[in-house]
Amino acid sequence: MDATAAFAAERPRLVTLAARVLRDPTEAEDVAQQAWLRLNGTSESIANVPAWLTTVTVRLCLDRLKSRTPVPVHDDLLHDRLGGETDQGRSADPAAHSVLADTVAVALHVVLDRLTPSERVAFVLHDSFGFEFPMIADLLETSPAAARKLASRARAKVAAPMAQDQLADWEVVDAFLAAARGGDLQRLLQLLAPDVLVIGDSAAAALGTPSRIEGRAEVAAFFNGAAASALPVYVDERPGAAWFDRGTARVAFDFTVVDGRVTQIVFRADPAVIDAVRRRRAGLPR
Repeated sequence: MDATAAFAAERPRLVTLAARVLRDPTEAEDVAQQAWLRLNGTSESIANVPAWLTTVTVRLCLDRLKSRTPVPVHDDLLHDRLGGETDQGRSADPAAHSVLADTVAVALHVVLDRLTPSERVAFVLHDSFGFEFPMIADLLETSPAAARKLASRARAKVAAPMAQDQLADWEVVDAFLAAARGGDLQRLLQLLAPDVLVIGDSAAAALGTPSRIEGRAEVAAFFNGAAASALPVYVDERPGAAWFDRGTARVAFDFTVVDGRVTQIVFRADPAVIDAVRRRRAGLPR
């Protein structure tokens, strides 16, 4: 099989892998293209093309994660051998692994961006794709024991994030708005408290907002695919959002966030509230 045909056969798997690690489908396509260019440009003899392409793809992803994620100086996740040299003799064929399951635990979406690059790669490859730790160790240039430790750390953060790993209130609000616009129902469900309540003041209700919605499923369904005209603002100095019509704020979304989840949203259209609304840059607390 020539290089073009070999890459074409592996490309869907490589894109899926890169998209899960990077959480960006467009960037994943770019990484896959870079892997193709490296395959097409190499003069070395490749015994296992799927494994070679997987190694290149993962390392390209890792480079991108490192470029956008500050790594603490004391981070030993790549360089600490913990158990001796890398086991080069136990390389698995990635083509034999099943493709990523349809969904990973919803909690993954909260903390995945807060994992170190190495933790993210180890966790995704092992828990989502079923790669064995010797294979992951080869890809990360570390030992199987270190790779296992990376995945364990990441799993602990996903399962029970510490307070310092929780999203700030403004991050929760911005994530909620992004999920609403993008129609990401699972993300909305994760960001909402089970007993979340949505209410509207009389002025907002007169403009057509609901007076009351109760419960995570009901609130998520209402916002799913909505909020296209909502922009980040401050409502009484709290991070919130507002519906704008032709550049003018009409209804403020007053969020209450507790322990990283939305517990209440109040639609407020009282003129005194609207007049005090201040625009806020998305992705920034101030």
